[in-house]
Amino acid sequence: MNKEELKNTLEKVANGTLSVDEAVKQFKLQPFEDLGFAKIDTHRGIRQGAEEVIYGAGKTKEQICKITQHIINSGAKSVLITRLSEESADYLKNKVELFYDSLSKIGIAGEKPKLPDSGNIVIATGGTSDIPVAEEAALTAEYYGNKVTRLYDIGVSGIHRLFDNADAIADARVIIAVAGMEGALASVVGGMADCPVIAVPTSVGYGASFGGLSALLSMLNSCASGVSVVNIDNGFGAGYLASMINKM
Repeated sequence: MNKEELKNTLEKVANGTLSVDEAVKQFKLQPFEDLGFAKIDTHRGIRQGAEEVIYGAGKTKEQICKITQHIINSGAKSVLITRLSEESADYLKNKVELFYDSLSKIGIAGEKPKLPDSGNIVIATGGTSDIPVAEEAALTAEYYGNKVTRLYDIGVSGIHRLFDNADAIADARVIIAVAGMEGALASVVGGMADCPVIAVPTSVGYGASFGGLSALLSMLNSCASGVSVVNIDNGFGAGYLASMINKM
């Protein structure tokens, strides 16, 4: 939509020949902006309620920087970047304001959102080795305006640690259960909670865990009701989905 088309649309809304809802629908369907190496979906915030997220893995630091700057220049206050390497983060820090967490490899360019104090999402891990994926989920959920409670290293190998946090689990609006090995945490939490549980299998484990496939299959076969599963190590996907559920 060019400037003249935008003006005509707004004039139609003003004179009553086009409803506000119809105008919003037109804005939602606007095309992307082509940078050559990337096509920026600048209207995703209107269409889906959240701006485009940059997946950093496989992109050069220059590409990430150009995409980030373009999104911010298009009106976004901040940009979430996942799987951002330290090298790319160091490069970005010289170009834009950047928060970077090296553990989860999450970057937030621009204005970092303020943490809310309502709508609790609980994130639980089976072990300490699962924390990088859990932090990807936690920082994603916080970025989208959710309160997050972290319950780390409460897996079934010492199940009394999980039961000791029963009150926090009972108070959750959504729970993200992050575990590798055999992935049993999701089923146990699912049997304790009265809210949706999002299971995240991780690639943590010895050879027969097949890089997280064992945990993935265990979680998919959970006998607990209300458990859904995202892909292996997909903390971002879990955090985004938990945010959507929490805000319904």
